[in-house]
Amino acid sequence: MRNDLKTPFALPFIGKEEEEACLRVLRSGWLTTGAEALAFEDEFAVFLNRVPQNKSPLRCLAVSSATAGLHLALEAFGVKAGDIVFTPSYTFASTAEVVRYLGAEPVFVDVAPGTFHIDPDALERILERLERGLPPYAARGGFGPRGTPKAVIPVHFGGLSCDMKGIHAVAWKYGLKVIEDAAHAFPSETESGFLGSVGDVGVFSFYATKTITTGEGGMVAVRDVEIAEQIRLMRLHGVDRSVWNRYTDTKASWYYEIKAPGYKYNMPDILAAIGRVQLARCVDLLAMRRKIAAAYDAAFTDDRRFIVPRSGVGDARHLYPLRLTDPGERDTFTTKMQDAGVGVSVHFIPLHTMPFYRERNGFCEDDFPETMKAFRQEVSLPIWAGMSNEQVDYVVSVAKA
Repeated sequence: MRNDLKTPFALPFIGKEEEEACLRVLRSGWLTTGAEALAFEDEFAVFLNRVPQNKSPLRCLAVSSATAGLHLALEAFGVKAGDIVFTPSYTFASTAEVVRYLGAEPVFVDVAPGTFHIDPDALERILERLERGLPPYAARGGFGPRGTPKAVIPVHFGGLSCDMKGIHAVAWKYGLKVIEDAAHAFPSETESGFLGSVGDVGVFSFYATKTITTGEGGMVAVRDVEIAEQIRLMRLHGVDRSVWNRYTDTKASWYYEIKAPGYKYNMPDILAAIGRVQLARCVDLLAMRRKIAAAYDAAFTDDRRFIVPRSGVGDARHLYPLRLTDPGERDTFTTKMQDAGVGVSVHFIPLHTMPFYRERNGFCEDDFPETMKAFRQEVSLPIWAGMSNEQVDYVVSVAKA
């Protein structure tokens, strides 16, 4: 990430409290997963559970990344070779690659018109084709992965909510598990609860650009006790006792059993300590982002060159995905912004256009018309806690010049 820009695309909001938390861990003599990670899990669960939903309480499990969390969730629900998992093409690599980790096939779904989110109607059309023994995509006929549908991964792009009611309706009808990719979505609060808490499993990211960060890391939120225990077991080599447990329990510290061939997906205490501080200030961090988004909305709403993102009351505003009404101007616009010292990005290059998926499945653009339309129009503007009013005004002035 360039640090010579007048307004960088993203910067973390880190203060003395985070520094002191790191020092506390360094001085403790315990650097790997331990008391800090356990406390972070408990505090995160308390935060998510504060919105009553007449459901079992959420259990939270800290992991090394949101990618790891998605992988663990799919594995816990028994996804395997020969299965299908539905994802949007309009997402980052991790959403689909974790499906391939298990030998299953990701089947991409177009986004709903005017949004960046998986379209429940498009999802149902694909499921209807599969039920009739047809391939999922109709554009060329006869091509695309087939298998047993197992799950859908809606992605709350930019911290903006997917149509979860529509997705749940389709999922219930066809017996799909709903695994929320809430990497962008903390803390997006809806009438149904926080995003990441309304599906069967929710997975959050604490990457450096997110609303709260640990540098790297993630969190899995789940209500089902058995699924939670499977994820807990598999995130650290399938060992039945954590390192922290073995060194603090009165039982023999050296003894453990391997219950399954697991993974190395744990979060160390030094990252969890940063996360605890960030969690405590997340409401303020979110307020800063929403203030910036409101300023952008006011500046661009009445300008016919731009389309502001649809948003709801509780959106996390991880990204500000401005759309240009003329997609042919996108590359010129990004160059203009960067030449003026404003960091911008494009989210995301659709996965079906990537060599691996394109060559494997023979996708064409007609398969995903709304996805391609969104991609060709989208530019992500800087939005991060700590941006000054002067920086926001500068972004607006350059964009509208």
